[in-house]
Amino acid sequence: MVTLPTGGYSSAHESDEMPVNAETQAKPDSPPNSGIVWLASFPKSGNTWTRTFLHNLVKLQSGEHDTQDINAMGRFSTWEINKQYYTDALGFEPTEVHRNEIASVRHKVQQRIADEADGLVFVKTHHALVTDRGSTTINTGVTSGAIYIVRNPLDVAISYAHHMGREIDDAIEAMATENVETPVSEKVVYEVYGSWSQHVWSWTRTPHPAIYVMRYEEMLAEPEKIFSGLARHLLLDPTPAQLREAIERSSFEKLKEQEDKEGFREKPKQAQRFFREGKAGQWRDVLTPQQAERIVRDHGEQMKRLGYLAADGRPA
Repeated sequence: MVTLPTGGYSSAHESDEMPVNAETQAKPDSPPNSGIVWLASFPKSGNTWTRTFLHNLVKLQSGEHDTQDINAMGRFSTWEINKQYYTDALGFEPTEVHRNEIASVRHKVQQRIADEADGLVFVKTHHALVTDRGSTTINTGVTSGAIYIVRNPLDVAISYAHHMGREIDDAIEAMATENVETPVSEKVVYEVYGSWSQHVWSWTRTPHPAIYVMRYEEMLAEPEKIFSGLARHLLLDPTPAQLREAIERSSFEKLKEQEDKEGFREKPKQAQRFFREGKAGQWRDVLTPQQAERIVRDHGEQMKRLGYLAADGRPA
């Protein structure tokens, strides 16, 4: 991985509490120049889109003018659940029966990722910020900050169903199930998702200046405003032209075009495609009234807190 520019964070080492609204976050005074910056979200909420934008922006600022290859995003970022990290830490290849062992070395793996980077490193995660088998999913001792992306669960359910190759009702049930964990596979160890409500609450329950929270819907509606705010938070300071170009190169149309031509190695086998629609409000045309009511019933408290429900309890 290549060294990133110094990021704009205050230390998150002393607290696991995370912000609700990026607009109210205080500006950091003395940004560290090393450690992990987490790119965190519940699945199908804009994580890969954000990661692609950051890669394109850093490349442009480095004088590189080729568009970021979606199948070569290991240069400025990594994924903490890569099984090889855990095989090295444990001395053997872990399987489904080794979840306790995986949890016990997770902090050691994250320490290694931070140590091997000469500066800040972006690390993708779908972990909820919780304690798992006696250890937290996130090692705050090597964390410099995080970007958290949140999306309306009414739309997440549709994308998540396609991602899993399952029915929407199956996705709704999975999103409502607390303490959900993913399988251990040939290439990755498990992640702790929890329910959608568990996940978003764990990362956004309390404001923290080291964390930047973005709403998927605002990323679509006002990309220059939201992505420029992200860039400022990271102290990347792009020119207006660099910002617009990075946004354009990371658009869903461009990402779909790349996937159509070259495929996408992160696409699950059961999914027809990874970059599907990239829209907000699809639920109004796709979900049945009963499905929408179930999601609101399951997640109403967090939806209201995050602005996805109006005061009368109806979807905003």
